[in-house]
Amino acid sequence: MPLPAPVGLPRLLPCLLLAALPLAAQAHHPIGAKFNTTATNTLEGIVSAVDWANPHVHVYVNVSGADGNVVNWALELPSRVELESSGWRPEALVPGARVSASGWTALNGTHQLWAEALTDSKGAKLFTVADDAMSKKLAGRPAAATPRWPDGLPRLGPPPGETGYWTLPSRSALIEDGQQVAMDAYGVLANLADAAKVAPLQDWALDLYRFRQSNTLRDDPMFLYCVPPAGPRQFQQLFGVQFVEQKERQRIFLLVAGGNGNWRMIYTDQRDQVGQISGTDDNPLFYGNNSAQWEGDTLVVESSGFNEGFWFSNGGLPHTKQLKLTERFTRTDKNTLHYQVTVSDPGAYTRPWTSSWDLQWLPGEELPEYYCQDNRP
Repeated sequence: MPLPAPVGLPRLLPCLLLAALPLAAQAHHPIGAKFNTTATNTLEGIVSAVDWANPHVHVYVNVSGADGNVVNWALELPSRVELESSGWRPEALVPGARVSASGWTALNGTHQLWAEALTDSKGAKLFTVADDAMSKKLAGRPAAATPRWPDGLPRLGPPPGETGYWTLPSRSALIEDGQQVAMDAYGVLANLADAAKVAPLQDWALDLYRFRQSNTLRDDPMFLYCVPPAGPRQFQQLFGVQFVEQKERQRIFLLVAGGNGNWRMIYTDQRDQVGQISGTDDNPLFYGNNSAQWEGDTLVVESSGFNEGFWFSNGGLPHTKQLKLTERFTRTDKNTLHYQVTVSDPGAYTRPWTSSWDLQWLPGEELPEYYCQDNRP
């Protein structure tokens, strides 16, 4: 969002060089893609406005410089969804209040600060995100068998009269099953030397993957341009997915909360999708063409016809237009969805490979309202 025009120089307290810090696990994008995480700054000032919005909440603060001039700083915080899940409301901070903030300044030199800590004039913490807020919501779920349709097939969405969605993926980036590689919630490797272990990458793809990693994922099109989190990435997002099964139309809408109200169409009748969806060899899609069938209690989805304008996983693994995905969805009980994907892309990988993880059912809630916004300077 556009920032208020600066009117002077800020008064910043001394910078402290930091060791490598863990990133906030629930933020919308890697903080290092926008902010300088190698040094921290602290500022004090008077709140001029609170913008309670997605993708991130902003608190605007007037900071007085040593020369008496005032600069309006934008303090960036996690999303409204995360803050509200942790019990916060915008009324907790009003214009005119004095606050202190510490965090990381923007790489492009503008008056923006990722507020790792925000406190009021009495030192009380404001707008903190509880790391276990979502886990606490899941704690009271009763164990139950997989809900089923009258024909005996598992329901991937909520039973009649109920609400809920799938969230808290046990893995938030693609890595080949059987490999042990340390990475953070964004898919950033703890050790860049492990890049070749993540997947059977061709040389050029490995070089590109290493570049994206070493560049702190700052070229991520989902962050920069709100490109949809397509491919397996839609199942790596904290804000979750929801299945809307239309049995009478032999199709499934897959709603994705981590984008801009994105949705994906999956047909279950093996129909020819030409004319149904506009994707062709000359017009590839973010979500591709999807055809599904049931194998016992597992929905198997075959997808192809993807474009190359998105990252199909957190962490920046490359793909080409030759990408084909075989996804397997198995609701093992009411609370657990097992997801498995086999990646076949002879343009980027030396052989097909498979990755898998679980998602958890959050009952009694609809998908959170979340909208992305281009990260324009």
